[in-house]
Amino acid sequence: MLDAGLSLIILVVILALAFDFINGFHDTANAIATSISTKALSPRAAIILAASMNLLGALTFTGVAKTIGKGIADPFKLSNGLWIVAAAMLAAIIWNLITWYYGIPSSSSHALIGSLTGAVIAAAGFSAINSGGFVSILKALLFSPIIALVVGFVVMLLLYWIFRNANPGKMTRTFRGFQVLTAAFQAFMHGTNDAQKAMGVITFALIAGGFQTTDDIPLWVKLAAAAAMAAGTASGGWRIIKTVGTGIIKIKPVNGFAADLTSASVILTATLLHLPVSTTHVISSAIMGVGAAKGFNKVKWDVAGKIVTTWIITLPITAVLAALIYWLLDLLFI
Repeated sequence: MLDAGLSLIILVVILALAFDFINGFHDTANAIATSISTKALSPRAAIILAASMNLLGALTFTGVAKTIGKGIADPFKLSNGLWIVAAAMLAAIIWNLITWYYGIPSSSSHALIGSLTGAVIAAAGFSAINSGGFVSILKALLFSPIIALVVGFVVMLLLYWIFRNANPGKMTRTFRGFQVLTAAFQAFMHGTNDAQKAMGVITFALIAGGFQTTDDIPLWVKLAAAAAMAAGTASGGWRIIKTVGTGIIKIKPVNGFAADLTSASVILTATLLHLPVSTTHVISSAIMGVGAAKGFNKVKWDVAGKIVTTWIITLPITAVLAALIYWLLDLLFI
């Protein structure tokens, strides 16, 4: 029979991979939404492309995983680390499923960071939070969508100026082809950042449970997280694709190209800096910036407002939810 510690780490790993799977169809929908809405790719081709590039991206980097693994709290100093991660994963999964059901492109990253923070505070108090690491993560989550909004606006203006005398039909065909490349680039970058988060959580749990003594990401963790993300991507996320692909602005191939190039570049920069960002926030903000370049009245600001509201409330709601789940687990099992 398995001992209690081993059984718990197995449960935590399953929950983390379940979160990664849900993240795959929840967040990756954003990466391919514009290419589907402009008919640059068929839904089937877009999902196959996104799943493949997510898998490749997830296996390429580990810096973000290490930031998640020790940026919020020190797993070496937590006595109930496995229960903390279990509570955090349950809270993040619940929130992701709720927002997916209603087609709201909320952030899996915010859900994960908020849940892990709330569970740590419930278990060990505010003093257990690594304030420096937490603030750095919070800054990345806050500023990345603002940067994406501005860059998307500028990129779209430049494209309008460069191709101001181009034939509209030829321009549409050309950028529809370019969109295939940017969709692949964006899906790859999604894998480099988002799949890293599940890797970081599993490593956090392994250290907290005494199964590992360093913050290095084991190969099996990389493979498992990458496969879960790819499998989730392959299952699709049609509700969110509809919201992102058509709900914010009416997208043409040149707009999709500008939005994809912008968001992928911002995510790449964050990954190279080992910072976790919300791919949902970045992609949606890039689309808003591109839409604003067409004219501020072209953006469906009511839809954008609902998305921003969800962004704002995700961190506190998931933190409270994770704390409540931890206290319930503590009452029943710990």
